[in-house]
Amino acid sequence: MELSQLPDTRFASFIKYDKKFLSWWGLLLFSLKLGSRRQLDYELRDLELQVLDNANRLASTQQDSLPVHKTLSHFLGHVGPDAFARLRTWVVHRLIRMKALDACRLLGHFVAAIDGTGFLVFRQRHCEKCLTHRCGATTLYLHPVLEAKLVAPCGLALSVGTEFMENPAAQTSSSQLPCETPTTLCEYEKIKQDCELKAFARLAPALKRDFPQTPLCIGGDSLFACGPVLDICEQYHWSHVLTLKPGRAPDLWQDFLGLLQLAPQNSLTQQLPDGTLRHYRWVNGLSHLDSQNRSHHFDAILLTETAKAQTTTFAWITDFRVTADNVTAIAEKGGRVRSKIENQGFNIQKNSGLNLEHAYSLDPNNIKSFYYLLQIAHIFLQLLEMGSLLRHLAQHYRAIPMQLFGSLKNIARRLLDCFRYFHIPDDAFHPLQAARSQIRLDTS
Repeated sequence: MELSQLPDTRFASFIKYDKKFLSWWGLLLFSLKLGSRRQLDYELRDLELQVLDNANRLASTQQDSLPVHKTLSHFLGHVGPDAFARLRTWVVHRLIRMKALDACRLLGHFVAAIDGTGFLVFRQRHCEKCLTHRCGATTLYLHPVLEAKLVAPCGLALSVGTEFMENPAAQTSSSQLPCETPTTLCEYEKIKQDCELKAFARLAPALKRDFPQTPLCIGGDSLFACGPVLDICEQYHWSHVLTLKPGRAPDLWQDFLGLLQLAPQNSLTQQLPDGTLRHYRWVNGLSHLDSQNRSHHFDAILLTETAKAQTTTFAWITDFRVTADNVTAIAEKGGRVRSKIENQGFNIQKNSGLNLEHAYSLDPNNIKSFYYLLQIAHIFLQLLEMGSLLRHLAQHYRAIPMQLFGSLKNIARRLLDCFRYFHIPDDAFHPLQAARSQIRLDTS
């Protein structure tokens, strides 16, 4: 889906700014890490700089002025969030077709990590769909979100699916919930009207619709190691690597430990160059009967890692057939890689200048549109930060990009300076030149 295909319900006679230009204006808000919508006026709205010319060539337009930040918000209201969600899907499809992400595959599958995060928090009710959280005498109104991101050990975390956790119009009784309710949830999980498991039940059909033939491996924390999630994975023919913890599934955990004693041959020990010792053990053919009497079969892996006299234990269940040849790949590229959605995904989006938790709008639909623009811009930034362009530049100075620039914020600041003060060469925008370019990510 290209920008020219975005729906636009603005009154044609009053349109001053092309939808392609305004779409790029929104993407620049996040790609340049301006931090707030008003910063568009302060950082970019200067006709004496190169901003207008560079933005026109990005959008293939001929605008003669720059919009105010309210123009962008008005435009988003006439496009709607669903269109920007489809635009994000188109971007990821393009990367997959270019084979730019093939090095990230696990046994032929793209690993899609699933996790929820806090998004917006208000001290007064923002809309009827706000979730509520009471802490003493204070009531907070929340808009959390469940994300699916393609992740890889190199640090890649590309958004591919989003489900906003919202208060439904009519409350659903607990007997009608489409998922199991964990017994060890924190107080917030107990009182919120929507939850990650219910959101995943809504996210899964959309993810399958957007990527019908893409081989996916679902990764998740122990919350997702339950019957409904396993049933969805089986229904959509997705593989899975899910964290297993004794408190989440105590009976399954005991069965796992017992069967480990009966399979001493399923063992592999590795010592890393830094002295870290990893010991893998696994069981083939575990069975689990969920709360709805559905039977599930999978393998399970136990990893004990000792580094600097400290030992850490990890465990996962997976539908991959675990062997000595693939246990390391499943654990590293399928199990432990799940943390990338938190660290390289949510944390970077909140703390490196993208300002995920900032309310770029108060309109419920525009909130979602800005969210999708942020996700698309973050994809672009990751391609820049981990791509060959900066890597070759840093090699010229015998460094790596982070040593050369110091931080992700500094990279964005240099990018902003270039966009404001330099006329970007015309061949950078030439379609034929772009077609010959290849995206080569650092997957080491």
